Amino acid sequence: MRSLEAAFLIGVEGVTEILLIRHADCYEDLADAVDPPLSKLGRGQAARLAERMRQTKPAVVYSSPYRRAMETAKAFGGEIHVDERLVEMKLEVTDDGSLEVREPQTAVVERMRAVVDEITERHAGQRIAVVAHGAAIIAYLTHVLRLDPGQFRFLPYYTSISVVRARGDRRMVGALGDVAHLE
Repeated sequence: MRSLEAAFLIGVEGVTEILLIRHADCYEDLADAVDPPLSKLGRGQAARLAERMRQTKPAVVYSSPYRRAMETAKAFGGEIHVDERLVEMKLEVTDDGSLEVREPQTAVVERMRAVVDEITERHAGQRIAVVAHGAAIIAYLTHVLRLDPGQFRFLPYYTSISVVRARGDRRMVGALGDVAHLE
């Protein structure tokens, strides 16, 4: 059993654990559609997430520059490293209310992969919190799971935590969309 765990980078020396966290809610009572702040609901979610992060103790926190991600990360306290590549996939809401993708998923995967690889190299063997956005996280997880774009039917809920373990060039998913802190 231990060799099976090691194959999935569980209990392996030098593994970096990346906590991919979707920002808290910002859409309830939405006033600013361009870069909205957290809603009242979102501030409560961020507070619960912050309590969990105090127990989890990430060594470092990275965030998208968008206000909803920054406010979620600030709830943890401490220094936040902002990376422009952690932004959401470019989407547009059409007149009929559907979403139209304006950025190729391959481009999203490439920028997310690049930033996660750099963070992993910079903080090897540590636990890292990365606050980003739903579609960008889904694109990256699709890549790690080696699925074709569009095959991963998953929407990470607000403040959900998905875990990727990394060592060298290996990447393994350890958790998807964990929201135990919201229960």
